[in-house]
Amino acid sequence: MLNTRGSHDCFSPDQGCPVSAAPLVVVTGGARGIGRVLAENWIANGARVALADLDEDQARATAAELGSDVAFGVGCDVGDDASVQAAMEQVAAWGGGIDCLVNNAGLHLMAWSRPPTEIDSAGWMSILSVNVVGLVRCARSARPWLTRSENASIINISSVSGIVPRDVYGVSKLAVRGLTTALAAELAVDGIRVNCLAPGPMDTESAMADLPSSLLEEFIANKQLIQRQGRTGDLVGPALFLASEASAFMTGETLVIGGGFPLRM
Repeated sequence: MLNTRGSHDCFSPDQGCPVSAAPLVVVTGGARGIGRVLAENWIANGARVALADLDEDQARATAAELGSDVAFGVGCDVGDDASVQAAMEQVAAWGGGIDCLVNNAGLHLMAWSRPPTEIDSAGWMSILSVNVVGLVRCARSARPWLTRSENASIINISSVSGIVPRDVYGVSKLAVRGLTTALAAELAVDGIRVNCLAPGPMDTESAMADLPSSLLEEFIANKQLIQRQGRTGDLVGPALFLASEASAFMTGETLVIGGGFPLRM
C-alpha cells in the first residue's frame, strides 16, 4: 500500500471496506449540500476537512458545527485567481498541507439550462469561468501542496448532464470530464491522481434549486434504470474510494453515479 503523510487507516461502515482517508481534504462549495455531506463523511473516516466556499460566513459556521479541530472554513470564489490562491494558502497554513482536492463548487443546473445559442457570450464566459476554469484555478493553486503528499488526489464533480449535453450547463459538465483526463495526464509526473464523479439528480436543496418536481419525476421514470432520486449518501462511497489508496492505480476516469442513466435513453 502507498503511505500518506499522517495517513489514517479507517473503516467505512456504509461500504463495509477499509478506507485510507486523505489526511486533509479541501472541498470547494463545502458549506452546504453535496459538499457538506462529503465533508461530514471524510471527518467520520478520520480526515480533516477544509470547506472553501463563496459564502465565507456559512463555511465558517459549518466548520464550527463539524468541529474546529477537524474542520476549517474559508472564503473562496473559484471564479477569481487571487481568491483561490489565498484560500489554498490559508488551508495549508491551518492543516500543514493538502492531500485531496474536491472540485465541487459550481453554478447550478436550472439557471443555465438554456440551449447554447440562447446564452450570450458574457453568459458563456460566466459559467465556464466557474464550472471549468474554476477547477483549473483550484488545481493550480493546490498543486504545490498536493505534490508533497504521497497519496495526492483531485476529485472533480461533473454531472450526468454532461453525458449527452443539450444545454449550457451540460456542456460545462462535459468539459469537466475532458479536463479530468487532461489534468490526469499533466499532473501524473507529480504523483497526483485526477478522477471525476458524475452524479445524477441528488436530493439537496442547492442541487435541485428551482427544478420542477414534474421534470424530475419524468427524468427518473424515462431516463434512469433505478427508479428513485439520487441521495447524497450515494456519492460518499465513490468519493472515499477515489481519495483512498484503494484507487491508487486509477486516474483520468469518470464514475457515473446516476441510477443507470443513460442506458434507458
